[in-house]
Amino acid sequence: KSVQVIFKEKVGCEGRGGYFDQYGIIRDVMQNHLLQVMALVAMEQPLSFTAEHIMGEKLKVLQACLPLTSDDLVTGQYVRCGKHAGYLEDPTIENKDSTTETFATAVLHVHTPRWDGVPFVLKAGKALTDRKAEVRIQFHQVPGVVSTLKDCAANELVVRLQPEQTIYWKVINKVPGLKFEVQQMRMDLLYANKFNDDAKPMPEAYERLLLEALAADHSHFVSAAELDASWRIFTPILKHLAEQKVKPHPYLYGSRGPAASDALAHKYGMSKFGGGITNYVTGAPVKKLNATDEQSLRAASSSSESLAAAATSSLLASKKDPSQAAVANPAAVAAKPPN
Repeated sequence: KSVQVIFKEKVGCEGRGGYFDQYGIIRDVMQNHLLQVMALVAMEQPLSFTAEHIMGEKLKVLQACLPLTSDDLVTGQYVRCGKHAGYLEDPTIENKDSTTETFATAVLHVHTPRWDGVPFVLKAGKALTDRKAEVRIQFHQVPGVVSTLKDCAANELVVRLQPEQTIYWKVINKVPGLKFEVQQMRMDLLYANKFNDDAKPMPEAYERLLLEALAADHSHFVSAAELDASWRIFTPILKHLAEQKVKPHPYLYGSRGPAASDALAHKYGMSKFGGGITNYVTGAPVKKLNATDEQSLRAASSSSESLAAAATSSLLASKKDPSQAAVANPAAVAAKPPN
């Protein structure tokens, strides 16, 4: 059904805005890190585990990927929520009218016999509900499924890279008892539990790369041809955003991101991108934020804490779909995993 590569940070720029404002989340994370993870997921089996064969298969995926268009991209910029300052309030940012994105959801299309018609979703953002980096592979419903099970959530294979390393399945399972009732359950392989950390410590990412560099093994590095293919995918849309000065959608610090991201998910038959129970949906996409909504959020970002809370309540009340609601309390999010 879809492949999603997700990178979420709970914190904002935290004083690094002056540096970050020159690049944005697409250049900082999506064009390189997330695209490389996507290529590893989508590539065919290499002839061997040598660097040349691995890079060659990744390159085929990137060359088969069409350039990103504005119809498949949503950008956002976080604004104040309570005591948490908005992006433009960072004292290191000189341009207070900056349109640099702190959130982006992009849908890419790999035109190969295996992946044609399967959307690849890259999602990255700062000041979101939690810290997480993972790959989510969602599956189609079984053809000819019985009517009782036709509205079940999608089965998923999830590979989580951060904060804990784990692989798990999310499948529909019958609840024990006389009544016929099904529920989405998780079957996982948590590395910390399965493997003894004292006996087999997990190396840090850069620790592994430094060791491989010393050993002249570049299988986990990026070739010049891959870099060229990666920029071919993102350069046209980055040029468009800069020339047209496209304003990113505002979203509250500690929320799931802008509502327009969920509208993009509806376009591809999902209620939202990311974790939790993701049902398939049909019908018209969710309405994107209009000018009034954006003005309300920007007003909230420059007002006091009480005004920000009032704006949040007003926004939540105006949304009929609960999945569009912004989370106003990051502490509550940490205690309860988001949908």
